[in-house]
Amino acid sequence: MSSPLFRKVLIANRGEIALRVIRACRELGIPTVAVYSTADEHSLHVKLADEAVCIGPPPSKLSYLNIAAILSAADITGADAIHPGYGFLSENSEFARLCGECKVTFIGPSVSNLHSMGEKTRARAIAKAAGVPMLPGTTEAVPGVEAAVIEAEKIGYPVILKAAAGGGGRGIHIVYNAQQLSGSFERVSAEAGAAFGNPAMYIEKYCEHPRHVEIQVLCDKFGTRLYLGERDCTIQRRHQKLVEESPCPVGDEKLRKAMGEAALKLCDAVNYENVGTVEFLVDEKKNFYFMEMNTRIQVEHPVTEMVTGIDLVKEQIRSAAGKKLTIKQADIQIRSHSIECRINAEHPDTFAPSPGKITALHVPGGFGVRVDSFVYDQYRVVPYYDSMLGKLIVHAPTRNEAIAKMRQALDEYVIEGIHTNIPFHRKIMASKKFRDADYDTHFLEEFLPKYE
Repeated sequence: MSSPLFRKVLIANRGEIALRVIRACRELGIPTVAVYSTADEHSLHVKLADEAVCIGPPPSKLSYLNIAAILSAADITGADAIHPGYGFLSENSEFARLCGECKVTFIGPSVSNLHSMGEKTRARAIAKAAGVPMLPGTTEAVPGVEAAVIEAEKIGYPVILKAAAGGGGRGIHIVYNAQQLSGSFERVSAEAGAAFGNPAMYIEKYCEHPRHVEIQVLCDKFGTRLYLGERDCTIQRRHQKLVEESPCPVGDEKLRKAMGEAALKLCDAVNYENVGTVEFLVDEKKNFYFMEMNTRIQVEHPVTEMVTGIDLVKEQIRSAAGKKLTIKQADIQIRSHSIECRINAEHPDTFAPSPGKITALHVPGGFGVRVDSFVYDQYRVVPYYDSMLGKLIVHAPTRNEAIAKMRQALDEYVIEGIHTNIPFHRKIMASKKFRDADYDTHFLEEFLPKYE
């Protein structure tokens, strides 16, 4: 008996998020199709899906970013929907448009949503018009070095250069004076062009000691839009998130409500559909400022699931299938705490990638412990993609209990044959500053200065 939602879902991704989507589809009674590069032939998502199609060699541009190959795989397998996961094509409006032309449902926001929010300067202009609090900055790309210097003088140093098409912590550079800006603009712009296919840059006032706090939103096609609390993603290394938690340890109900309502203003402004995340900086006085919107499921979505009891991936699928939300804002209550550590295949001291064969594996368990991962004993970690092996998530009534649970789970987590950042996470959890929530986005620079 087929599901009333979709006949078959193809997952245009790999790793733990591909497994996460496959499992959600199975619970909903929907058959799945995995796509994979030749490097991922033995990956778990290939084994767990109902069908699997090889779409090319290891380089992402020839496989997981190969739109023609992915749509061809959907066609030959009869998939009527595609879930893009995160990264790769998840925020690509052209891919979503082509899915529509091929009569395949894109499980995510509308093409219009992706277009409006995907380009950062356009998103800033929309947020400003919607009355969402913002740091001073440009709402259009700056055309060159001279214009950048003029704008930076207006805003006031320090400023931050950001790639207009950026994401994932890349295409970001902080400058403290005109000389630094003149010397780095062309280089950063070239890096953005290489990474995102778009060299455009914009400038924003740099908030020196902020927390990075984001609001999860959930919307249907009928105008119902909800916020599902906040996630604190302040623990970052070079703008890459490492530890996430919900709720924010220095937040309160007043801040959550204000940020949530601001996020929904932005959603209303673009008639947003499906899940998304509105990211903010929060200063020491609890003023918050819009950064960007991520129009996809986030890596850190499990902490929101744990504190709300809402399966975000299932809600994505239902929303894309045109189902109305049955949840109301008043139903969303956060009375517990969840922490997530990203487990990466990298040296815990140098952060150098560490591909290779896993020779032994023991995954932690117990009440309130969740592991979202795609690796197994004897699996060979390939060097072609992001180093994340999975996520360790814990859930407890209070933050102190969640930290204690995470420390126990990290001690129990064994991965041999390659290096991982598990020892690094143990150090963070043992840090007094982390336990006291006395930190900002510079925490790791101060915690491990010799590596930065």
